[in-house]
Amino acid sequence: MNSQKPNLFVPALIGGAVSGILSSIPFVNCFCCIWIIGGSMLAAYLLIKDSPHVLSSGDGAIVGIFTGIVAAVVHSFIDIPLRPFIKEFFQNIMKWAAEYAEEVPSGWEDWLEGGFSAFRFFMQLIASAVFFSILGALGGILGISLFGKKAQKKIQGASDASQNPGDRQP
Repeated sequence: MNSQKPNLFVPALIGGAVSGILSSIPFVNCFCCIWIIGGSMLAAYLLIKDSPHVLSSGDGAIVGIFTGIVAAVVHSFIDIPLRPFIKEFFQNIMKWAAEYAEEVPSGWEDWLEGGFSAFRFFMQLIASAVFFSILGALGGILGISLFGKKAQKKIQGASDASQNPGDRQP
């Protein structure tokens, strides 16, 4: 029996790229957590599809963690060119809210004025990687539990067919 583990990185790259892109697009990113879990479920499905043996929920968690890390990197780099548009959008919302609010916290303009900072970029990347990895592990476990049953039945059916005594030739 071949005990070699399947390649986790290709499904993680595909799932992470999809969820990282969807998590970066303005207004679509409102479902950020769902995209990460969905991308990890996609990675788990691709892993099961390419795997000749039964996978555990630990395999799903590992591919989900890798998917979350890839999604965090993709999200962080796509966020760089979109940041000025998002910043302007939030400035307009805050100006609109300031017109109708009785009290607005002082210094809110300074909060939105910060430009690109390498420190802020890496802190966001690390925070996203941790958060997305947790959600990715959840999505990977869900993906293995949802799609793994079908793969196990498929593999079991193939082994039962080869053990049928009527198929043997003398």
